Amino acid sequence: MPPPNFKILAYDETPLGPLCLRWRELLAEPGTIVTEVSLNHEFLMSSYNTASERALASVALEMHAGKDLDVLVGGLGLGYTAREALRSSRVGRVEVVEFLPQVIGWLDQGLIPLAGELKADPRLAVVQEDVYRRLAEPPARAHDLILIDVDHSPEDRLAAANGSFYTEEGLERAKRHLKPGGVLGVWSYDESSPFAEALRRVFREVRVEPVEFHNRFVGQTQTDWLFFARES
Repeated sequence: MPPPNFKILAYDETPLGPLCLRWRELLAEPGTIVTEVSLNHEFLMSSYNTASERALASVALEMHAGKDLDVLVGGLGLGYTAREALRSSRVGRVEVVEFLPQVIGWLDQGLIPLAGELKADPRLAVVQEDVYRRLAEPPARAHDLILIDVDHSPEDRLAAANGSFYTEEGLERAKRHLKPGGVLGVWSYDESSPFAEALRRVFREVRVEPVEFHNRFVGQTQTDWLFFARES
């Protein structure tokens, strides 16, 4: 039996493997509850450390001076990237494209920590779709910001088919979905020189931003990596 400070909120089979949403109390911080996601029996994300997910939106917003911005977020997760974008008064619309309907169900059922706040914002729209497939097709509408947080890294992908996005050809197709001056942001748990070079061959400006987090439970500093690119 699991300990009383541990609870499975949802467990489903998906095309990418078993998907689990759970919460647990931190033994080192009694009273602190964290929500965690695992996919195919691998840890995916946690509400305990969301600095890099939030920075994916905040840095992209710093790079764009416009108003009434149209933001596309690839991957709902626990909602921290979308919420960070919605915190800006310069954002007029946030569309989240999520591949797994189960994750959208967590939002609808109020199972994730930010569900109430996200659902209350009329600027938010969430659709079930493959964001990589959309970005590979001709755009129906262009965006000011495109923020992708789906795979572990450009080399460690949830599905093999996602790999085409990280190539020069895939980025050229994705760039068509950006308005003039638009910003593409991509989250990764690891540095990727090949992806950075592909970005530099497609975009005029590329920034690679490390986001450090000291995990005191394991006594290590962990680093996530954010890749940003724009044409002008």
